[in-house]
Amino acid sequence: MPESRQVAPRRPQQRAVRRREALLDAAVDLLGEGGFAAVTHRAVAGRAALPLAATSYYFSCRDQLLAEAFALLVERELARMRAAVRQPTGRSAAAVAEALTDVYATDRLRELGLWELYLQAGRDPALQAVARAWTDGCDEIVASALRGAGYPCGHSEVRFVAALLSGLWVEDVVEARADSRDRARDAVTRALTTLQTPAGGHP
Repeated sequence: MPESRQVAPRRPQQRAVRRREALLDAAVDLLGEGGFAAVTHRAVAGRAALPLAATSYYFSCRDQLLAEAFALLVERELARMRAAVRQPTGRSAAAVAEALTDVYATDRLRELGLWELYLQAGRDPALQAVARAWTDGCDEIVASALRGAGYPCGHSEVRFVAALLSGLWVEDVVEARADSRDRARDAVTRALTTLQTPAGGHP
């Protein structure tokens, strides 16, 4: 009896992979430029220079397209932040605050799109897993910075600093104040100083 031969599963066609990636790239760009409302099937297809039918072929609905674009945006932003974290020039609260606030403020329009979808996750359960991945990733970056500078980096300390940074970051991208970086640096310096201070004592 002839030996049966197993057929290896076909790998996705490279053309299809490239098209899907182009659509997601286009959606991420539109999120950064115009936020949640800018991401429509028509706009994404136009930006990717692909037929309108391509978006419905690869993404069953706009919600799926938004969720995957949000995930890609978070992945890229966290990768950028991890690469940008530098060892502070010293262990002082001011030096560590400088390093953290530099990492947390770059492209305002892209970050507006990111935070807009983060808030939208409060209404859309499909986005919540991505929102949590964003928070967890930011916590990891803060923990790494605190650990590297010799600061306490337990869960409560990391959440304290990361939540402060996130609030300051949202304030910055929304209000666009000229002195927002200085205000953030001062607030984070004060927070880090409290981590250095023994309970009931002085720094």
